[in-house]
Amino acid sequence: MARARKKAARKTSTRTKRASAGGRTRQQDAIALLKADHRQVEELFEQFQSTRSDSRKQSLAQQVCQALKVHTQIEAEIFYPAFLEATADTDIHHEAEVEHDGAKKLIAEIEASGPDDEYYDAKMTVLSEMIKHHVNEEEKRDGMFAEARSSKMDLKGLGERLAQRKSELMSDSGMRAGARRQAEPQSRRRRAVGGVYVNA
Repeated sequence: MARARKKAARKTSTRTKRASAGGRTRQQDAIALLKADHRQVEELFEQFQSTRSDSRKQSLAQQVCQALKVHTQIEAEIFYPAFLEATADTDIHHEAEVEHDGAKKLIAEIEASGPDDEYYDAKMTVLSEMIKHHVNEEEKRDGMFAEARSSKMDLKGLGERLAQRKSELMSDSGMRAGARRQAEPQSRRRRAVGGVYVNA
């Protein structure tokens, strides 16, 4: 009886250790991580489309732009080169790169403007459509992700590299945003009134 209790306790302890170790070290593979990014951005676009508040729109647009900049950078630096090396599929690779370039130009325009720009909502709508197309190209049955899965790519190792680089980029951008907020009260913002700049 006592032996059976000890055996059960050992099994429970082993399961607990495995579960906690899995919780600490469990990593998404590259494709799962990139798909999670896609879902996050889709959700932000939906929130943007459903709000009427200009300040909320600007906040959501900034979140979309930041998420897309980080996502496209980790793909371009890590995933795309590995995909090209493993598959030699230049058609899919080059199309993805060109789509990234188009999105980057629109992101820069959105970041440089605000809800008072009469084209702001239109630019966000077009960016959303561009990203939907890009996501479909990557996730469809014969798309980049399917080809990556059937290749010899180390998707687990790439997932770890993508997660690490994503974390670096997000902390860098967070530090820059914090520095901008801290500096703003010191260098008082100025606005144009009748062509003359005055302190806001």
